[in-house]
This record gives sequence, C-alpha cells and structure tokens, in this order.
Amino acid sequence: MKKSLGPNTLAQPTPVWLVGTFDEAGQPNLATVAWGGICCSKPPCVSVALRPATHSHDSILDRKAFTVNVATEGFARQADFCGIASGRDTDKFAATGLTPVKSELVDAPYVEQFPLILECRLQQSVAVGGHTLFIGEIMDVKADKSVLSPEGYPHIEKVRPIIFTPVLRNYHGVGGYLGQAFSIGKELK
Repeated sequence: MKKSLGPNTLAQPTPVWLVGTFDEAGQPNLATVAWGGICCSKPPCVSVALRPATHSHDSILDRKAFTVNVATEGFARQADFCGIASGRDTDKFAATGLTPVKSELVDAPYVEQFPLILECRLQQSVAVGGHTLFIGEIMDVKADKSVLSPEGYPHIEKVRPIIFTPVLRNYHGVGGYLGQAFSIGKELK
C-alpha cells in the first residue's frame, strides 16, 4: 500500500543546471536550477523556473537569452555554491574558478569547463506560483568531443551529470545503463 505524501516537489530526479546570464551591467552570472527540462522537440526548447527574487530572473527577461550548463560530478561544489550565493554581490565565476565564454548566438555566457551547453533564446515566460517558467528555444548545443558517443551525441556516462533529489536536497550521479528506449518494452506487446 502506498502512503500519501501530499502535494510536494518529489518528482525524481531533477537536473542540476547552471543557468548563465549577463546582468544589466554586463557581468556574467550563474544560477543553479533544478526545476527544468526539455519541453518541446520542434522547435527544440527547454524550460527553467526561477523565483523573481533571483538576480538571474530579470537578466533573462532583459537579455531574452540564457544558457543551460549541465553540471557534472566533478563540479558539484561549484554548482552548489552558485545556488547559495547571490550574483548581486558575488562574482560566481571568479569565486568558483569557472571561465565565462560569451555565446556567439545568444546574449548570455556559458561555462567553458562544462562539457554540455544549451544556448537558448527566450521564447516566453509564464508565472507559475512563486516562480517564472522561462521557455527557451535551443539555438545550439555545444559538447566537448570527449563526451560524445560514436554516433556523435552526448553520452550520459561520459557527461556524468549531477542529479538532485528535491525535499531531501541530495546530489547524486547517474546510475548504469538499463536498455534501449523505445525498444526494451516491445516484448510486453
């Protein structure tokens, strides 16, 4: 029998992404988000949710752009720091030793050291409770060659993204391979 846990943010896992923006002074900033995901295939779009109180919130609205930098296991401390420090009074790139790179496609920076980046143009924003859901069209995906599969796509076991468990507030790595999607279930037909 299942126990009711009531309405809560218990979908697991959520990503650990660093959203890159430029503020009104042109300073690069990073905000760690866990409320995000792919939200459309054509055109390819991603969504991230931020509270209006965050420094990055207005930057996305002003610049109409953001990057999604997929945090990896080797950068767990930096990712956590970017979620607990404010860009209003902290240069998060300098504090973490990360390097900002200005996107050539959108008005936002990305993290040079992270192996997987999504460059996004803001398509729309929607107020949802205490957050704003930003939907960005993915203008380009940049990936280090070292994390690509033989087919030329990011391989999760090479990227080694961090995942987050809401409410418990834990970071984890990704587990092992289970099977090919859209295939392993065919035997049940």
